[in-house]
Amino acid sequence: MKPLEKIYWIRVTLSIIAGVVSAVVATLFDATEFNTFLNGVTIALAIYLVSYYVLKAKFANQVEKQSKIMSMGIFIYFIAWAVFFILFYSILQGPALLS
Repeated sequence: MKPLEKIYWIRVTLSIIAGVVSAVVATLFDATEFNTFLNGVTIALAIYLVSYYVLKAKFANQVEKQSKIMSMGIFIYFIAWAVFFILFYSILQGPALLS
């Protein structure tokens, strides 16, 4: 597997983890506040930035353009984060809303 493919799939995996963490944090706070969503976005951005520095250290010599490390998988990361955030938030809040 090429280095850019590895970066892509690592970002997909991290977006799922970020979505789960964001959903758990959102359920701990009042869901009617806009800050809940901002907390989730902040978690997603923080995980993305940490992944950038970790991946940059690991793949710096294997990728031609260093800017590709930052941009590879950015679209799928945030789309997958949104999907999994909504999915897991719905799963966690579903039983609470029925009662």
